[in-house]
Amino acid sequence: MGGTTTSAGATRATSRGRIDKRQAILDAAFTVFADRGYARAGVEEIAEVAGVAKHTVYNHLGDKENVFHAAMEATGNAVMAENVAAAEHLAMDGAADPDAVRSRLEDVANRLLVQCCDPRSWALRRLLNAESASFPDLLESVWGHGADRLRQTLADRMARLSLAGVLRTCDPVEAAEQFLALLTGPMEARSQFGTRPVPEAELRGVVNAAVSTFLRAFQSDHLSATASAAAS
Repeated sequence: MGGTTTSAGATRATSRGRIDKRQAILDAAFTVFADRGYARAGVEEIAEVAGVAKHTVYNHLGDKENVFHAAMEATGNAVMAENVAAAEHLAMDGAADPDAVRSRLEDVANRLLVQCCDPRSWALRRLLNAESASFPDLLESVWGHGADRLRQTLADRMARLSLAGVLRTCDPVEAAEQFLALLTGPMEARSQFGTRPVPEAELRGVVNAAVSTFLRAFQSDHLSATASAAAS
């Protein structure tokens, strides 16, 4: 019995070690590709950064092209998971008032922009832009499913807000797309596609402008009237 338990524990430890080593390789590969681009990156350097032998990289992930695809997909999945987690905060508890609606939208918008400005996110987008011509399927495999998931998560929240009378009756997918566009469009320009750090005050300005524009287009007539009455 004791021997069986020991054997099972050793098997789990070996499996865990393989998973950890694979993740180390994927992390190192993305770092090297982001720094050097696909053409100049080498498997030997990836192995060195990961702290493994070169043949270990090949054993886990195959040749350089496979390593690139795997590293890009893993990073894309991680980035999008964080974006989806931010979008899931868009919900109203109890009776909504204009200030509470704006506050919650600003909170979620800020979370999304913080993720957008993360160095890993910028590096991923730069690599996609640089290498998509050489790897036509890269954009869909790295960004497609994750972007759909983010859009659908936001659309679900928009639909709930519409049913609750917070937003006017609308196409929730359209509302989600407009909300994201109002955030990412200005941020791409202000950050010069991730090459310029965006100060906190400037980021907050983008958030406030995006939410104001979104509410003018999508806030329910009831809440708009309430906000106007409070302002007067």
